[in-house]
Amino acid sequence: MPCCVPPDSAPLVAVLAAGGATRFGGGKLDAMLADRAVGQWVLDAVSEAGLAPGIIVVGEDAPQFAQDSGWQLLVNSQAADGLGSSLARAAGYALSQGRALLVVLADMPLVDPGHLGNLAASNGTAATLWPNGKPGVPARFAPSLLPQLAGLSGHAGAGALLAGRQDVALVAPPEGMLLDVDRPEDLARAESLFRSRG
Repeated sequence: MPCCVPPDSAPLVAVLAAGGATRFGGGKLDAMLADRAVGQWVLDAVSEAGLAPGIIVVGEDAPQFAQDSGWQLLVNSQAADGLGSSLARAAGYALSQGRALLVVLADMPLVDPGHLGNLAASNGTAATLWPNGKPGVPARFAPSLLPQLAGLSGHAGAGALLAGRQDVALVAPPEGMLLDVDRPEDLARAESLFRSRG
């Protein structure tokens, strides 16, 4: 279990769930994986990390897992423009709250609670170390970086903002954690990984 994050220093958790899932054929976040929806696995990991529910950024047609979650839903009316618009929406909300921001993608059902806890407990900005050696999400953004994040648009993700910065702590993820469900075959692979973990 991750170490508890003091409530007064905990970042706002933003789960990004506004994509159209076109490569999956629609509805991927509500697709069943083992005994729950893909998106629900991510919310459960946040809870297991000892973090409070935050916001789920959704499009105009919110997935059912988000509607049923009890989390606050933040509608991104520009969701079709790309991931950058959802990041900007989340950053703008965190700025209004005066809090750091922990960004998690709803289509990463294998996200590890301990990893999220380590990111959340970091000082400043901390990002997941991806296999290509670059920083990416899940990531914790210090308040000082939020104005830049709030300026993103289109398909620009957080990676470009994090790349090359000397003040970003890189946290290696557990094996298999970074699988994201984009296509039906990804869901099958996630099922296989769950079975192998027993």
